[in-house]
Amino acid sequence: MTAHTICTTLLLTVAALAQAPPEAGQAKPAPGRGMMREMPKPGPCPLPTLPALPAYDDASFFAGTNVPHGRVEQAAYKNYAGADKRMHIYLPPDYDRNPDARYPVLYLNHGGGDDDSKWTSTDPKSGGHAHLILDNLIAAGKAKPMIIVMPNTRGCASATPPALGKDDACTQEYVKDIIPYVDGHYRTRASREYRALAGLSMGGFVVMHTGLPRMDTFSELYVYSSGHITEATQQAFEENFLPLFKDPEFNNRFRVPLYFAAGETDIALKNGMKNMAVINKYGIRYFWVLSTGGHEWPNWRRYLHQTAQIMFPDCGGK
Repeated sequence: MTAHTICTTLLLTVAALAQAPPEAGQAKPAPGRGMMREMPKPGPCPLPTLPALPAYDDASFFAGTNVPHGRVEQAAYKNYAGADKRMHIYLPPDYDRNPDARYPVLYLNHGGGDDDSKWTSTDPKSGGHAHLILDNLIAAGKAKPMIIVMPNTRGCASATPPALGKDDACTQEYVKDIIPYVDGHYRTRASREYRALAGLSMGGFVVMHTGLPRMDTFSELYVYSSGHITEATQQAFEENFLPLFKDPEFNNRFRVPLYFAAGETDIALKNGMKNMAVINKYGIRYFWVLSTGGHEWPNWRRYLHQTAQIMFPDCGGK
């Protein structure tokens, strides 16, 4: 048999197999789907368009401009363990002028070594300017008026992921103290659709360790410059939260996809990428933003500016 004959025979055999009808009881593949096992489904809310980050050296978005300003106040409470605690709270510009309005809440966490005052500090090098960022966005119609709660999680934030069903200290404080206090003292929209959780560096651990197991409490999670540090904590992140990641309904708990951001020279970059590899492995929808700069306030201010514009979408569903 010549090589030409062998080649022709193989081609005819392949063509015949491709045209052969499926066996009895076997569904015929839909045209164009090939070997795809499952078509991805859209999320519970329309996917937002992620706004561009401001330039690294842009200071205009957090400047004290001539727009209506909200106010920042301090609130004191005693936590479940009996400790006296404090948090800073931003109230949007129309909060006092519109006494019938209720607002969504962003719970915004500081980094290691800082406290609840850092996100509203106006130090140009090491301050968050969160209230000014929101004043400017709200005035421009780019963000919804919202309350921002900035608790002091120093001493309760942990780099070790908790086992499911065993809330860590920060989660307990959020569930038992912080959220009940805020809902009881301010005009909030007190349901998961109107609660977002964000944090930088050590505060990113709070987002992951409190937010992921408590998607009955929050519906949006934003991680700024954070990721598990050791191989043991990386492994615990996947193993402890595996039932969540494998739950086919878990994706639909996010009204906005899970958000990760880090700078290209960020000390947390590679750790965060390892966390995202786990998220990606189980098909969880997420935004990933790689910016210029490192582990520093010029980035964290930019991440807040970007994410505040996509928070609390107007859509149905829980």
